Amino acid sequence: MSSYFTDLAQQYIDGEWRPGTGSWDIIDFNPYDGEKLASITIATVEEVDDAYRAAERAQKKWGATNAYARRAVFEKALALIDEREAEITEVIIAELGGTRLKAAFELHLVREFLRESVQLALRPEGKIIPSPVDGKENRLYRVPVGVVGVISPFNFPFLLSVKSVAPALALGNGVVLKPHQNTPIAGGSLVAKIFEDAGLPGGLLNVVITDIAEIGDAFIEHPVPKVISFTGSDKVGRHVATVCAANFKRSVLELGGNSALVVLEDADIDYAVDAAVFSRYVHQGQVCMAANRVLVDRSIEAEFTEKFVAKVRTLKTGDPSDPQTVIGPVINSSQADALSGAVEQAIAEGATALLHGSTTDNLVEPSVLTGIPADSGLLQQEIFGPVVFLVPFDGEEEAVRIVNDTPYGLSGAVHTADIERGVNFAKQIDTGMFHVNDGTVHDEPLVPFGGEKHSGIGRLNGETTVDAFTTTKWISVQHGRSIFPF
Repeated sequence: MSSYFTDLAQQYIDGEWRPGTGSWDIIDFNPYDGEKLASITIATVEEVDDAYRAAERAQKKWGATNAYARRAVFEKALALIDEREAEITEVIIAELGGTRLKAAFELHLVREFLRESVQLALRPEGKIIPSPVDGKENRLYRVPVGVVGVISPFNFPFLLSVKSVAPALALGNGVVLKPHQNTPIAGGSLVAKIFEDAGLPGGLLNVVITDIAEIGDAFIEHPVPKVISFTGSDKVGRHVATVCAANFKRSVLELGGNSALVVLEDADIDYAVDAAVFSRYVHQGQVCMAANRVLVDRSIEAEFTEKFVAKVRTLKTGDPSDPQTVIGPVINSSQADALSGAVEQAIAEGATALLHGSTTDNLVEPSVLTGIPADSGLLQQEIFGPVVFLVPFDGEEEAVRIVNDTPYGLSGAVHTADIERGVNFAKQIDTGMFHVNDGTVHDEPLVPFGGEKHSGIGRLNGETTVDAFTTTKWISVQHGRSIFPF
C-alpha cells in the first residue's frame, strides 16, 4: 500500500499537515477488496474557516506576484507528477478502483491541464475602451476573484481537482479544496502534496476532508470564496447553485449526463461498435459523459447489436491492478446495489437482457439491455455504471427526438459516413458538447467543457476558465476636466 495513505491522511491548512478535530473519522476503503486504506478525522466548521482565512491572507501577495514567477510552480508540479507516476497510479487503483488503463488516461489529462495552467498564468489581458466623454480613458483590468472553493467528485478525483485548482492558482487566486469522501487522497491530499513540493507558498492551497453531516453548507456559504467550482450530481449541484446565489457567489457546475451515441444507417459499424463500447464502459461507466444510451438505426440494428454484445463479452471484469482488467469495481456498495436494481427494474418493465452481468460485492459485470419501453424513467436518468440501453430508431428525425428526450445535455456522438450530415445532426442536439464519428468521452484543455439543462452551468478550459476564475474591473482616468451639471 502506498505511503500516501498514511502520510497524507490529514487536513492541509495554512501550509501545515494536521489532524481534523471532528468527533468522527472518514474511513477510506479500497472498493475492490474492502481493505482499509486510511482513517481521517474530519474537519469541522472552524477548520473550514481556518482554511478560507488562510487562503484569503496568502492570496494578496500571490495575486500581486509576477505571472512568470507563478508559472514556475506549475512547471515543477508537472515534473513531480512524472517522477511519481508509478505511486500515483497505485493510489488511483487502490482508492477508486481505477484500472491501469484508466489511471494512465487520468494522468495524461492531468498533465495536459497542468501544461495549460503554465500558459494560463500569462493569459489575462486588459483593455482600453473608448469613452464618449472627452479626455476620459477607460481601462478594463482582468483580476483574480480572490479565493475559489473547489468540490471534486470520486470518479476522476485527481484530474477534476487539478482541473479547477491549477488554473485558479495560476490566475492568482487562493483555493480551498474539498475532495469527495470516497477519494480523499487522490482528490485532495495528493494534490496538496504535489503543489507543496512544487514550491507553492503555504496557505494558498488548503484541503479540508469533511462531510456535510459535520459542516452543513459552511463550505459554500462562507463569506471568503467568490466562486464555487463543483463537479457532481445534478441534485447536489442544484443545492450548491441555490446557496451560492443566495450568498452572491458565482458557481461553476459540471453535473451529470445521459449521453447518447447515435449510429446512422451509413455508419462504419465496426468502428461505431468500438466507440460505443469505450463510451459506455470506460472506468466502469462512472463517467458523466458516458453513453448511457446507444441509438441504432433499425436497418442495421441486428448487425450492430450482435457485434456490440460480442465485444462487451470480451471485457474482463476483476482486479483493477491486473493490466488485463477493463472493468474494475464501482466506488461503493450502494452504487453496486443501485445498478443491480436498475437492471432488474428494466427487465420488470419489459426490457430484454442480451447480457445480464452479475454483481459480486462492488464488481458489477456489464449488462446490455434492449426493448426498454420508451416511457421508462430509466431512459431519463443517469446510470452511473456498466449498464447500457440499446434503442432502435427509424430515421434521423426520430433519433434527434429520442436523444433530446432527457433532462440532461452534456455530451453525445453520432456516427455516419457523411461528416456534414453528422454536424447537422449535432446542431439539433441540446448539449454543451457533441462529437462526430468518435466517442462521447472527451476533454481537452483549450475547448470549453460543460453542459446544458441539468448538466450544469458555466464552462471550464481555455478562455472560459479565465472567465470563471477572474473578474473584470473598470478604472477610468479623466485626463481633462469633466463638466458636472451642478
